[in-house]
Amino acid sequence: MTELEEASIRVLRSGWYVLGHEVTCFEEEFARFVGGKHCIGVANGLDALLLSIEALYLPKGSEILVASNTYIATILAIIRAGHHPVLVEPVLETFNMDPARLPEVLTLKTRAICVTHLFGKPCRMDEICAFAQNHDLRVIEDCAQSHGAMLQGKQTGTFGDAGCFSFYPTKNLGAIGDAGAVVTDDDALADRLRHLRNYGAKKKDINRFIGVNSRLDELQAAFLRVKLRHLDMITKHKRTLATTYFNNLPSWIAMPVTRPDEYDVFHIFGIRHPRRDELRVELLDLGIKTEVHYPIAPHRQEAMHGILSGSYPIADEHHATELSLPISVGHTESDVLQVCQAIRKLGARFRDVQ
Repeated sequence: MTELEEASIRVLRSGWYVLGHEVTCFEEEFARFVGGKHCIGVANGLDALLLSIEALYLPKGSEILVASNTYIATILAIIRAGHHPVLVEPVLETFNMDPARLPEVLTLKTRAICVTHLFGKPCRMDEICAFAQNHDLRVIEDCAQSHGAMLQGKQTGTFGDAGCFSFYPTKNLGAIGDAGAVVTDDDALADRLRHLRNYGAKKKDINRFIGVNSRLDELQAAFLRVKLRHLDMITKHKRTLATTYFNNLPSWIAMPVTRPDEYDVFHIFGIRHPRRDELRVELLDLGIKTEVHYPIAPHRQEAMHGILSGSYPIADEHHATELSLPISVGHTESDVLQVCQAIRKLGARFRDVQ
């Protein structure tokens, strides 16, 4: 808290509150952390996605492949950019887009793939990027939940054309309000994004593009600089809590799947159970609060009527069975053991459900 207070005072005393020293420093520090060439700070994660898609200059009305169980923001960005989301079912056990299903939805209008590293688990970018390269597709990564996650030693956000991050307060790297960023190695793309976030101008009153006002402010950048220094500690702590879950949850719980070449950061520890809602009530009665990410599949949202169609049984199963257990930086191993013990006690009622 002291570090954050000092950061806020530093910004207030500077007299510069938009696109100043703090933003520049954070962009350099976060790019270095992720392993990317450029970082462009924006107002929030949705804008990071939207502006990245716009900056790729895809033909209007292009089809962009996206996971059928992603958070709605990923799909909203595609629609707002003037393109058509095409849903791809995930792997049941990982929650992430299934690369094997990409050929099923490829058409002559497909121009890009927008992947979501859901819950802090890296997608199989090796397979996805190989498919994209073979079919001349652009790749946008939604890294809103995967700060620091890695596949084969390479961080999420550095595989595709653009890595889009949210720093919403609940993220592993969270601001004290809304904030976002895009990471890219593409010089031209970075230049367009720096214009687009600021009314289409990098220099005052010289507007090269039709842009928006989506600037990461100095105060949030200062907070993020402080929190970035602690991100590795936060990640290690959450991975320790996840290990405690893996070692102590009963076998009748469907737990996240891990692979040796994947470094999960466990933004969310999502289990699955057919009687999720009943289990959630029972745990709350025992004093354990859980969450659901997310209760309604994108294709079943009212806003998506007439836009998304088709049957997506795996997404439906995810949204009907997922339960997020406590795994914040404020939780201890003792807290997690308490959750595991409570779930084991409920085994007589829940273990035999298929």
